[in-house]
Amino acid sequence: MSVLQIRQARREGARVVIGVAGVSGSGKTHTALLVALGLAGGDASKVGFIDTENRRGSLYSDVYQQIDGDGRTDVPFLIGDLYPPFSPQRYIDAIHEFQAAGVRVLIIDSASHEWEGQGGAEEIATAGDPRMPNWNKAKSEHKRFMNAALQCDMDIVMCFRAREKAKPEKQMVNGKEKTVYVDLGLQPITEKNVMFEMTVSMMVHDQGTRRDILKCPAALAHIFQTDARYVGFKEGFALRSWLDGAGQLDAKVESWRNRLLSNAEQGLTHIAECWDKTPTGVRKSLGDKFYETLKNSAQEFDKQRAEAAKAAEDSSLASLAEPDASQGQQDHAHSAANDIGDTKTPEDPEAAQRAAEQAGEMAALQDKPEASKQRQPRKAPEKKAEEQPKEDAKPAAQAARKSVEVF
Repeated sequence: MSVLQIRQARREGARVVIGVAGVSGSGKTHTALLVALGLAGGDASKVGFIDTENRRGSLYSDVYQQIDGDGRTDVPFLIGDLYPPFSPQRYIDAIHEFQAAGVRVLIIDSASHEWEGQGGAEEIATAGDPRMPNWNKAKSEHKRFMNAALQCDMDIVMCFRAREKAKPEKQMVNGKEKTVYVDLGLQPITEKNVMFEMTVSMMVHDQGTRRDILKCPAALAHIFQTDARYVGFKEGFALRSWLDGAGQLDAKVESWRNRLLSNAEQGLTHIAECWDKTPTGVRKSLGDKFYETLKNSAQEFDKQRAEAAKAAEDSSLASLAEPDASQGQQDHAHSAANDIGDTKTPEDPEAAQRAAEQAGEMAALQDKPEASKQRQPRKAPEKKAEEQPKEDAKPAAQAARKSVEVF
């Protein structure tokens, strides 16, 4: 199977992901709504809004009616309220639901909840033992969320909260090494690499009147790196014109392409079902090479899941095979008691009596039912080793069922 399709590079079929960060009151939501309207070509019915801030996005329901000039419309945008837990999977499901609703541009406000909100990546990492966070699991879930945003059939505008941050560093101060905190300034609240995965990302200030561009390709500098006081509908429309100025592809075919790619993580069997549901004309346009690439991706996802399940099962069996830590302690106590019993009787009668008492106490401890019980290796609940992989696979199975419904 082919891992990829090699083709001549053309600016066609592109989707953009824009990041807008800022503190409360900086204007990020207002900016995102205006840019999204421009990206939608002025059609507010094609703008979707995932609201994680307790229906706060609904307060902007008339924002398009207040535009002075180009872009003004009485048509409302679409909105969906996402409540806790803010797990990456729930964000993925929300993205797919808006995609199925025919939205062209999707605003996610706020994407910060996916990282540090209730049920977000940080809580996933610390769910087992806060002292030993499982960041591999948390970051894996976060990457799935980012992949869904990058591969979906919509342009995305993500809003992020921001706060002042500092990091500890070792520095020499007056000839001594000390830990000092270096000010990093205002930083988006999300995984550290997210803003650089965006097509364009910025930090806005003072109700959107100022901005710091964090990332912007040279081809888009004339749109975003200007002296304009606000970034809004005009910039979004210019970005849409730039995208549409490239080679135009069949919108229906591209929509099916993105939907199929978004479902690849559900595995080879699921992709075969999705391919069967794809219209014959679309399958012909996508071609056999695309399907081979798609199957290769799905097969690799299956392989990774199988390896993860096997590793989890092996880890579970290994932990069950380990003897109870108290076994060593009890053996040590038993040995100590024997040592005391074997010690020669001291000439001092009081010392001899104390030694005898200690030996009796140690022997009594050895004979206690509780101590005997502690010395027994832990017994595993029946079928625990078999059930563990199923438990790990449950979220993926739920996601697969959800994906079938959306597809």
